[in-house]
Amino acid sequence: MPQAAWSTKRERQYEHIKEGLEDRGRPARVAKEIASRTVNKERARSGESRQASRTSTEDISSGRRGGLRSHRGSGGRTRDQLYAEAKKRNIHGRSKMSKSELESALGGR
Repeated sequence: MPQAAWSTKRERQYEHIKEGLEDRGRPARVAKEIASRTVNKERARSGESRQASRTSTEDISSGRRGGLRSHRGSGGRTRDQLYAEAKKRNIHGRSKMSKSELESALGGR
């Protein structure tokens, strides 16, 4: 509960995000920072804060952004990750496919 201005809902949201990040191996300091930023952005989006940056209010929501960008580094999934999924789905010819061909065969996901 780092900020007195947060409602109990926002405090619960902060703890939930922080614990989830720590469970996934993020250092406590980084988890606290990400959780704080996420909660503050959600407060700004819903009009709970006095000031809000344009990106806080006009960008996609934190939850939606996380869902869209999860497990995708700068270039998306690696060829090995795509190959493993293709193998799991029993896609024929996967061993000779490039990364882009594997993405297409998997439906561009």
